[in-house]
Amino acid sequence: MIKVEPLTPQAFAPFGVVIEADPSTAVEINAGYTTRFHALAEAAVGDGRAILSIFRGRPRELSVGMLECHPLGSQAFVPLGGQPWLAVVSQSPDLANCRAFHCQGNQGLQYDINVWHHPLLVLGDAQDFLIVDRAGDGDNLEEVLFDSPLEISFS
Repeated sequence: MIKVEPLTPQAFAPFGVVIEADPSTAVEINAGYTTRFHALAEAAVGDGRAILSIFRGRPRELSVGMLECHPLGSQAFVPLGGQPWLAVVSQSPDLANCRAFHCQGNQGLQYDINVWHHPLLVLGDAQDFLIVDRAGDGDNLEEVLFDSPLEISFS
């Protein structure tokens, strides 16, 4: 069983960065009508190009039966619906090292290159996410399937 923990920049640091409005990066622009939270993450795309997509995540069983990683580029997820969601990550492609993070609706994250993670896990209703990742030559997806899924627990 994987116990869910809160998403914090410190806890998630081995896997990437948390993307949220960080007051230390705030810059007032547009005659004071807009606050820009500057350079919260940098997309790693190698020899590819950075692309923006929208993924619409739908509820699924809260268990881990597979992991994936992207060896050629980072991948960022920013929720657009303001609903909490889950991120499951691992340093290696096995269930024993998985960690689950409870992400608030105002928290996105960016998986570093080669970080193993479960596909999008929404809580509640379907939710859209802005995705920044890599497009280009080469195979940027590796997947590992497990015979016995591991349950995710909030307690």
